[in-house]
Amino acid sequence: MSYAEFQRQVSLSKQDIYRKVYSEKRKSIRVKKEDTVVKNLERIFNATLKIGNKKGFQAMSMRDLSKETDLSMGALYSYFSSKEELLEMLQHQRRMITKRILAARIQAVKEPIAKLKIAVQTHLYLSEAMQPWFYFSYMETKNLSKKQQKMAIASELYTEKIFSDILDQGQAQGDFALHECQLTASAIKAILQDWYLKRWKYAKRNISVDRYAQFVLKFLEAFILKRSDDLQHPQLSDSEGAEH
Repeated sequence: MSYAEFQRQVSLSKQDIYRKVYSEKRKSIRVKKEDTVVKNLERIFNATLKIGNKKGFQAMSMRDLSKETDLSMGALYSYFSSKEELLEMLQHQRRMITKRILAARIQAVKEPIAKLKIAVQTHLYLSEAMQPWFYFSYMETKNLSKKQQKMAIASELYTEKIFSDILDQGQAQGDFALHECQLTASAIKAILQDWYLKRWKYAKRNISVDRYAQFVLKFLEAFILKRSDDLQHPQLSDSEGAEH
């Protein structure tokens, strides 16, 4: 699966995202016209990501946000009561989108080799499609409330557990060589995070997300697949269509 195919298969409609925010925050958002809310939430979220990733969320003032969105201070506070609430809204939606899409895409896959491949590609392609959001979410975790920090940690462990469960399954079925599944899952997560945290490095080297995905799959294939079973089991990486 290529990034282009992922984009065709997975709906990441901004309209759907902001309608979801409105649905969850309907009681506290003082603007009641849904179309207006959706339009302005998109402006607010995009501006927050732009300013936050440039100078840091804590350094962003409400005047900065007002200027970037062309919304008055009073209008901004119609959508959230404080900067802290805005931060939590952004973090919550990013976590829920990741959780929903990852779960949906691996649920229908039974074999661990195919499931691991789908999980790796989905995480990478999702972080490519939402790179500013993923970067912001990671960098601003430290500024969350203690309750929200716990939720962010739980989200991190949730995605790690997806990988460790797949590795456990592969070991049990004899597809994967015996390694420490939890440590391997943590290493996979770190490799995937490097893509969106250090995007500049790969852009400078002209590494596309498809090429990076192919490399990660080959790397994992060499580490976890039982070499004696290569002829009996499919590979993680695609034998054709790799970008060089």
